[in-house]
Amino acid sequence: MELIPNLPNDVARECLIRVKYDQFATLLSTCNGWKAEIERPEFFQLRKATSHGQKLLVMAQSRPHPDIKQPVHKGRSVKTAFGLSVLELDTGIWVDLPLLPHHFPNGIPYFCHLVAVGYDLLLIGGLDPVTWDASPSVFVFNFLTAKWRRGADMPGARRSMFGCASGHGPMVYVAGGHDEEKNALKSALAYDVVRDEWTPLPDMSRERDEVKGVFRHGKFHAVGGYCTETQGRFERSAEVFDVETWQWDHVLEDFLEGSTCPSTCTPGDDMDMYMIYKGKVVASKDAKWQVIAKLPGDVCKMSYMTRWQDKLMVIGSSRLDEPHNAYVLNLEKSEWTKLSIPRNYSGHVHTGCYLEI
Repeated sequence: MELIPNLPNDVARECLIRVKYDQFATLLSTCNGWKAEIERPEFFQLRKATSHGQKLLVMAQSRPHPDIKQPVHKGRSVKTAFGLSVLELDTGIWVDLPLLPHHFPNGIPYFCHLVAVGYDLLLIGGLDPVTWDASPSVFVFNFLTAKWRRGADMPGARRSMFGCASGHGPMVYVAGGHDEEKNALKSALAYDVVRDEWTPLPDMSRERDEVKGVFRHGKFHAVGGYCTETQGRFERSAEVFDVETWQWDHVLEDFLEGSTCPSTCTPGDDMDMYMIYKGKVVASKDAKWQVIAKLPGDVCKMSYMTRWQDKLMVIGSSRLDEPHNAYVLNLEKSEWTKLSIPRNYSGHVHTGCYLEI
């Protein structure tokens, strides 16, 4: 069957792979041939291989609560809600990702996690913006259909402040956090996005509240955190889960540079890990940390960091309650570039997720 009348399919396919991500849903509904072509895994691979995949950063970002009509004045504390912002990294365009209003009337949960698996964006857990109760919910946004679906809830004790990361294939890994009694947890789970099923993992060797989840070199890393008795005093250690053996490796006792919150840890290619430490971007290679660059002054109050290819992006502000700024660090040249942010996208970013589709 011809994808486009009177054109060879190879040429038609070259046209389709150039379509913007936000037009996929329209193409799927146009004809069965286009739907079948776009849903093929090879289509996704071809877009990336020919540099037509679009690089997106999806962020959980604060904005004034929709019920509050008065302007926000400097120094005044107002109730905020969190929504999902999308930054097209190649164009600098910022847009909103549509939410499910009947599930998120007060915004998405505080401290939720965002992870990507193929064309799917997962929103996992967090705290209800009104009651502050921990949520076990999983919501999945598919960028092909531009529709949300509800996934299976996280089983077991309701946890928050856990570590989370997606790995190879359809799997997402969750570890640590704390339960509703503020007890730190050492339990862990894996979620299969395709099967919509949760599977328990072996426990970590110790409790890890406010742990950072990172997936690198085919393994899930649970970085830092603290146990119940040392509330708020972060450990330097990390544990590594081997997805092949389905077991945790030995504990890396001095993994971090210092006892600090690991929330900015992000995996690298040439480097094992990047993070912000004492106002500097530092990187780990073979268990040794080195300074890469000093953080710009107007993002010294860091809220979020991520990496793609040879770029590192940081978002933060110079002081609390100030509009947020964003910079991109070219890791090859060690040069910072400040991004232009529309005023309505200058709110606090709690977490985010990079994906190329």
